[in-house]
Amino acid sequence: MKLLLIDNIHHAFIENLQGKKIALTDGRRWDEETIAQRIADFDGIVIKSRMAVTRQLIDSAPRLQVIVRNGVGTEHIDMAYCEQMGIEVLTAPEGSRDAVGEHALAMLLSLLTNLTRAHMQVREGKWNREPNRGHELKGKTVAIIGYGNMGSAMAEKLAGFGVNVLAYDKYKKDFGTAHVKEVSMPEIFEQADVLSLHVPLTKETTHMVNDAYLARFAKPIILINTARGMVVNTQHLVDAMQADKVTGVCLDVLEYESTSFENAIDTSALPAPLQYLLQSDHAVLSPHIAGWTYESDRKIAEALAAKLLAIFSK
Repeated sequence: MKLLLIDNIHHAFIENLQGKKIALTDGRRWDEETIAQRIADFDGIVIKSRMAVTRQLIDSAPRLQVIVRNGVGTEHIDMAYCEQMGIEVLTAPEGSRDAVGEHALAMLLSLLTNLTRAHMQVREGKWNREPNRGHELKGKTVAIIGYGNMGSAMAEKLAGFGVNVLAYDKYKKDFGTAHVKEVSMPEIFEQADVLSLHVPLTKETTHMVNDAYLARFAKPIILINTARGMVVNTQHLVDAMQADKVTGVCLDVLEYESTSFENAIDTSALPAPLQYLLQSDHAVLSPHIAGWTYESDRKIAEALAAKLLAIFSK
């Protein structure tokens, strides 16, 4: 098998392929034109989010059998055409599930306790105790939307906090446990104090969280998004914050991110909703790093190598 490395991946991936009759070519410094010209020579490619895998690119690769996606999301890959052409797309969400679950919980705790704001104030010599009185997580109802690797990991991390965990997944059934109650969306709209999003970006989920969606919650909520930025309409989210329908947000992802996730914000022309979030004491933001740990980097690489070798051995 001839494999083209287009994006960076942990060295464990390459090490696990050694001696397995897989010829790996390093194309990480090739530009997109060179990749398009030379991809016809390869049976597989390894990609992160550097470029889109379009129908046109796939048509340039008649030998292509497998796409190894170093990560989770596949919105930049023409999945329908891959299925039509019999091309397998490998992902490894299990590799970053713990990282995402821990990060989402860390953001939530930071928001509830005013930890980020208090930290910055102490650094400035300010000692504000009463203005930074926080809230406890215990006793609250946390609703999880999407119960795959990430959603179930979030539920696991919440297990010791004395919270009521609800979960909804349109495409899964009978996943409830002693600690997680499988419910309908109307039940989530009625009961949730905290909403945590763990869905992929598709046509169905793009701007899923909009004004109509947020208006259905019976109580003011805290919103956590560690999924994809485009799942949330940011202007509508800000409108809900200003109307006290949303009392706080934890956003690891923003709809203003570039498709590569590397250059998210144009500081010369910040959208008004983002300016609001940057100024708000009720927003905790991070630069798409929820799944970005040293441990997850290795685990993803090892899982992808194992899956690739399983295909190769068929």
